[in-house]
Amino acid sequence: MVIERTDKEIIFRLPVDTDIHGLQRIVNYFKYKETIKASEGTEKQANKLANESKKRWWVENKQRFIK
Repeated sequence: MVIERTDKEIIFRLPVDTDIHGLQRIVNYFKYKETIKASEGTEKQANKLANESKKRWWVENKQRFIK
């Protein structure tokens, strides 16, 4: 793995056999951090939104886990 810093960006170079699912979780975290950087919401509002999202996900996906 190589990490480069330029004047405008940070570049990660990873081997082609890197675990894509794990990498996607890291990318999602970076997107999250970038999104909330300018957020004016409160922690309580964020927790409420997260709980609503989890509930919606479960409604949409529970059939995959419970037969």
